[in-house]
Amino acid sequence: MSRIVQLLASPVHRYVGRPADGPAPAPPGELVEEIRIRAGLGIVGDRYFGRPAHRQASVTLIGQEHLPAGADLTQVRRNVLTSGVAVDELVGRVLVLDSGQGPVRLRVHRPARPCAWMDVAVGQGAWKALRGHGGVRCEPLTDGLLRVGPVAVAVEA
Repeated sequence: MSRIVQLLASPVHRYVGRPADGPAPAPPGELVEEIRIRAGLGIVGDRYFGRPAHRQASVTLIGQEHLPAGADLTQVRRNVLTSGVAVDELVGRVLVLDSGQGPVRLRVHRPARPCAWMDVAVGQGAWKALRGHGGVRCEPLTDGLLRVGPVAVAVEA
């Protein structure tokens, strides 16, 4: 069964400057039970919402199966943590997720490549371990709501 394990909507960038300096503090309430998605704009309340340079990458997904034990979205800075969805294989396709509030269509444009911050935020060796499994960057095609819990998954060509 496929699930949405965690959701993150953060108004701030935490990984600025050099990794050796450490991340900026996390604002309260980054991890949420649901996110509202707007077509062409992204996640309401997220740092990339409505930014033209990020329209095709405003929603990011990563599979829990590829994260080291204990790692979560606050560390990898993706928006949707899934289980049972092979997100890294979906580049060029449309992913449809329905967590009970109607389908949300996301065009998967490109991989979300991990960076050197992963060794600081997750643990030594995470940057290398997440290569090829760092998730995907998506453009929302429809408005909708995603919630933590079971999710119906469909993939369109």
